[in-house]
Amino acid sequence: MFFSFLYFRHHQNLPNGTEGKAADDLATKMLIALNYEAYTSTDYIEWTFKKRRHYKWKKTENICEVYWKDYKIKLDLKDYAESKAYVHGFIIEGEMGEDLVEDANNYFKNDIFWLVAPFQVFDEGVSRKLVTLSGNNKALLVTYKNNDTYLWHFDATGKPTSFNMWDSKTPIKGLKASWNDWQIAETGVKLPTFHKILYFGIEISDIKTD
Repeated sequence: MFFSFLYFRHHQNLPNGTEGKAADDLATKMLIALNYEAYTSTDYIEWTFKKRRHYKWKKTENICEVYWKDYKIKLDLKDYAESKAYVHGFIIEGEMGEDLVEDANNYFKNDIFWLVAPFQVFDEGVSRKLVTLSGNNKALLVTYKNNDTYLWHFDATGKPTSFNMWDSKTPIKGLKASWNDWQIAETGVKLPTFHKILYFGIEISDIKTD
């Protein structure tokens, strides 16, 4: 009954939008507001996701070290086969090592999204549409190759404040998540520190950049 209540209260249909220059201009305004130039020149990002997993992402090298429990996984994001799994400093090979690498890769794909999703709007295969809301407010509908779709909302400067989600992991279509707790990292890029979804939170802490 509680889920039904949440569903009918928060469910939204996917809105229609228009591709073109106006959508791209809004996406560009968002990138400028978050200092995309600083993001592109940032070589290293470190963070902790929900106090469960810690990441050291060497962005320009396509390498990320993923830590949880007693595990350390060195993910090679360019050559997945070169990834290595460790426990207490000892390398783990065979099926267990492969499973740990796969877990780490899945964690990384999920957790990095909640940190840098705004910077992915012009990635290959991503489409952008302008959506006009009530009050003539403009929002940006972003769809990825896998058809996961997000409707971004902004403040007057173009900085994101929230998005609605239509993706494979969200049972309530159109559910809202906040993007309004921002931190200016050492390199000048703006990164989120917290997202609120219904009564739950996603904390992103220990952010460091170089």
